[in-house]
Amino acid sequence: MGCMFSLVTNHGVPSFQTIVVVSVALRVALIVYSEWHDAHSVVKYTDIDYRVFSDATTFLLHPSYDNHARGRFGHLVNLGDPYTRATYRYTPLLALLLAPNEWVHPSFGKYLFAACDILNGLIIHHLLVSVMLPRLPDQKNRYRAAALLTAAHLLNPLIFTISTRGSSESILASLVLATLYAALEDRWDLAALGLGVATHWKVYPVIYGFSCVAALSQGRSLLNLRAVRFTIISAGTFFALGLICYLIWGKTFLDEAYLYHLHRLDHRHNFSPYFYMTYLTYPSNHGIYDPIPLWRVLLRSPLVSFVPQMALSVGSGLLFGKSNDLPFTWFLQTALFVLFNKVCTSQYFLWYLILLPLVIPHLVLTRNQAIVYISVWFGTQALWLSEAYRLEFLGDDVFLGLWARSLIYVLGNGWVLAGLMTAYARRPVIDNT
Repeated sequence: MGCMFSLVTNHGVPSFQTIVVVSVALRVALIVYSEWHDAHSVVKYTDIDYRVFSDATTFLLHPSYDNHARGRFGHLVNLGDPYTRATYRYTPLLALLLAPNEWVHPSFGKYLFAACDILNGLIIHHLLVSVMLPRLPDQKNRYRAAALLTAAHLLNPLIFTISTRGSSESILASLVLATLYAALEDRWDLAALGLGVATHWKVYPVIYGFSCVAALSQGRSLLNLRAVRFTIISAGTFFALGLICYLIWGKTFLDEAYLYHLHRLDHRHNFSPYFYMTYLTYPSNHGIYDPIPLWRVLLRSPLVSFVPQMALSVGSGLLFGKSNDLPFTWFLQTALFVLFNKVCTSQYFLWYLILLPLVIPHLVLTRNQAIVYISVWFGTQALWLSEAYRLEFLGDDVFLGLWARSLIYVLGNGWVLAGLMTAYARRPVIDNT
């Protein structure tokens, strides 16, 4: 058996402190550059989502007659409605968190997202040193390996580009990693609290609850005191935050932050092969009632993607969920969730890539196997992107070809996940005392 990378023999790895300093400087430079670039170029560096966040914050902080919190207790707070900004479909807490965009500097949110990137690197490094790599006999090699793996996160172009362009994904990543850290430290009440907050922020982390319950059951019945306590705390936190937001901002909060994602029909091309079915069955806008055949209703139903997606992500959590296997289990659950989601873009890959540095030390792969898996992961995306370019920029009618490449993407990524499952070597329970 061979290890995926010869981590511990690499004596040329910079210190972790150096990696952090370079990572901070890189992000600050990109944010400063983004301001210059956006002022001088028609094609903006800043993501459109950041404008949405910033506008929502402006509406929240400047209430008016037509813009005010519409919940039952909304009159008790002097706040506007962030959902006045069309396409803002996030928790109001995000708009509130970006208030310094108005008070301090318009790029405050970017610096916050970049800071969360750095925080995520610190959590990953700590978990690698204290939990994932304790079996390495040489402490220096352990720190070298941890620094190299953390650099794979902090210096990943996809990660630092997305955060400096103004995507808020790094905040959710911080919540997920903090929850995982608490679980691995056997602080399950804190983990339950973190999971509740993460699920309020974006619903998908709910899948981790199933692997946590399985880990707490320790091979016994899922209905045990520890698992029930965890469920009550995490669900209670989620519903408490939701209730507060509902009482302040009303039904609009529920519709935009949660319900919209259940019934949305996104016919735009994305990695998911479901886009083509949605495109073919998308309702017309002729203003004339047109009875929809049952087969079109079924194809358009969210259940088409929801059932296999949840069956695989929840099932893998229950099957592999053990306290010493949570990093790999969460990685597997997230990758399956993204792979079978009805909408899938490159940004969603971050959801499982943040967990990859914690998984790599326990993958038993030859160098050739590692090269093949990496090539297939990148290759299927490149194959899809080459056809998407023809559709998006050249206007060619390549919908069928793009759909076929979406299927190749699913098959290729599924094959890689199956290989990683085979290559995973279970981590023995470590006594940290």
